[in-house]
Amino acid sequence: MLKNRSVPADVVLPHLTYENVDDALSWPTKAFGFIEHYHYGERGGRIKGAQMHLGDGWIMIDNARPGRASPAQVGHQTQSLTAFVDDVDAHFDRAKSAGAGIVEEYGERQYGAGDVEGHHWLFSRHARDVSPDEWGDDRSSPLSRQEIYLVAQSASQTLAAAGSRNGVVGDHSRKSRSRQLAA
Repeated sequence: MLKNRSVPADVVLPHLTYENVDDALSWPTKAFGFIEHYHYGERGGRIKGAQMHLGDGWIMIDNARPGRASPAQVGHQTQSLTAFVDDVDAHFDRAKSAGAGIVEEYGERQYGAGDVEGHHWLFSRHARDVSPDEWGDDRSSPLSRQEIYLVAQSASQTLAAAGSRNGVVGDHSRKSRSRQLAA
């Protein structure tokens, strides 16, 4: 995969919406220890978004706009983020003293907190290695990456074949697939 210094996350880069990034930008630093990588917007004007990280975990924060609102604006939780930290006890103390609303405390080394706009955060430290069957996984054995690839490849071929039969060749858009599956 090509590396990009402006977007260092290699797998998932969550985007969190705040009513006003200018007002919210200091919160993840003060309460949770995030470090700002960069921010963007109009020179000398309002900040439109920023990229931040906590260790190797990266987030983008951006302003609310039509079709995008913060949990505080919509009145309910919109997602939850989990961040793994080395010293979850010290992290808990920092967040609580910064005014984070502690919404959950767990028996393991983790806690949940709400930020200034209602985003739900879970901070955790692995206490031990737990196999999936200890959590109730009832599969006889987890699928390997190769098995997942083969299942996805088979599904893709099935969709392509269905498209050929319906006169749709090479169009794999969501709208096209919906038409193919409805046929």
